[in-house]
Amino acid sequence: MTPSRKLFIGVALTSLLLGGCTSKVTERQQYSGFLPNYNNLQEVTTTSGEKAMRWVIPSWNPNAYTTVVFNKLELYPAPQPNERVNRKTLEELQNYMTNQAKGVLGQKYRVVTNPASAAGSKTLILWAAITGVNAENEGMKWYEVIPVAAVVGGVQAISGHRDQDTELFIEAEFIDASNQQTVAKVVRKVFGTQLKNANQTITANDFKAAIDKLTSDLRAFIR
Repeated sequence: MTPSRKLFIGVALTSLLLGGCTSKVTERQQYSGFLPNYNNLQEVTTTSGEKAMRWVIPSWNPNAYTTVVFNKLELYPAPQPNERVNRKTLEELQNYMTNQAKGVLGQKYRVVTNPASAAGSKTLILWAAITGVNAENEGMKWYEVIPVAAVVGGVQAISGHRDQDTELFIEAEFIDASNQQTVAKVVRKVFGTQLKNANQTITANDFKAAIDKLTSDLRAFIR
């Protein structure tokens, strides 16, 4: 076998291996601990065609409620901005996702920021957070950067100048306020724009299209 053919085969195999490294859903070892438990989560395909890990109570009826208690998405655990993801980016993501969620919820429910304001209503409580990792060549390092993960993507890894996928991790839970029972929970990873290399700064705009898909799925879930 000629050296050039060996190189071609090596590149092809590497491409296949690297291409399969990025899971479309959050892996169990990536769960942040934000949710009380992660029991019974199953992989589903959302209405937007994306993958998620989700559990919904069999008796789920979005029309059984009139009010949702939701303040804002949290950053969990405490964010640690760095040279690629600064605090402004984190706050922009947090505010954009919060406003998008409130906009969708407000089309169907009265949205309040604390349980006292929902007294006498049939109420859902929404807890949600942006969680995340920073992924490097060797694997993922937890809680260094919220909320992005730059993950290996493509055969350019061979030359050391590979493209990188930005990822945003979200965890959320709906609770029935009347009995404090969880009625739905989701752990989801969404992909932002692809970056050219590990030195490119990540911005909130890299995720806005992906967040819009999340918004669409939330709208379908409460329809």
